[in-house]
Amino acid sequence: MSNSIPRENPKAVIRQQMLARRDALPAEARAAAAQTIADRPFLLNVHGKIVSGFMPLKSEISPLPLLRKLADAGASLALPAIAGRGKPLIMRAYKFGDEFARGQWGIREPKPESPEVDPDILVVPLAAFDRRGHRIGYGAGYYDMTIRRLRSLKPVIAVGICFVAQEIERVPSHDRDEPLDVVLTENETIDLRPAR
Repeated sequence: MSNSIPRENPKAVIRQQMLARRDALPAEARAAAAQTIADRPFLLNVHGKIVSGFMPLKSEISPLPLLRKLADAGASLALPAIAGRGKPLIMRAYKFGDEFARGQWGIREPKPESPEVDPDILVVPLAAFDRRGHRIGYGAGYYDMTIRRLRSLKPVIAVGICFVAQEIERVPSHDRDEPLDVVLTENETIDLRPAR
């Protein structure tokens, strides 16, 4: 199966193709990929940092094994809550074992009384990515708005997590798109930050 998609295709078409590709992966392969990523050394120091993740939906790769490992390494965790269309996500503190509220689309979110936090590292879902650090999300722009807001406050690292099958040659990008700094797949850790 080719990972090259014609550039003239709009993001919606690429998203549909990539989600179908992801949906076709067997559940056991998806679980194994998530564990492989968690078992690999994480390239960032997370001790004392706030790391936000997400609750996986449908065929998304689960970041939960990775988040558990990062919490064990001294990270504080956060999960997103949807504040409304056209608004950045609210990141709320989270610990494994906390009870959830049901958010938009039935997404599990921290309860509204959980404190709001500004993460240092965001682990983000995606439909497709390329090696320039561009991603295609689900079309509402929540993560681009959230990353932009946080980057206006402090240095923030955006880490995409996905299956290698979601890589394409080139994602169509716009000025409002916020690039990823790192991408984690079951095959490799791709560090897209400028060489230091």
